[in-house]
Amino acid sequence: MVTALDKELKRKVHVDGADYTVALDADGLRIVGKGKRKPDVALLWSDLLSGDAAMATALNASLVLGSNKAQGRKRGRTIPDSSQPKKRK
Repeated sequence: MVTALDKELKRKVHVDGADYTVALDADGLRIVGKGKRKPDVALLWSDLLSGDAAMATALNASLVLGSNKAQGRKRGRTIPDSSQPKKRK
């Protein structure tokens, strides 16, 4: 027999040297860094079960990866200053 999740359940976890609070309730789960009020991660059960949460995670990962690639391309190049007139040879 399983117990219904009718009250919020909180537990402390330690990840990579930082403390977090994981809160489970009837709506979903939240992960909040120690000393913070705004959740670092908040997932609704309906989003998790429908696959929306996985799709959002994949989208965020691809955006971060794309941003890192774009920054790598810019590092080795100098960007010309458009305010200066071009010199003719």
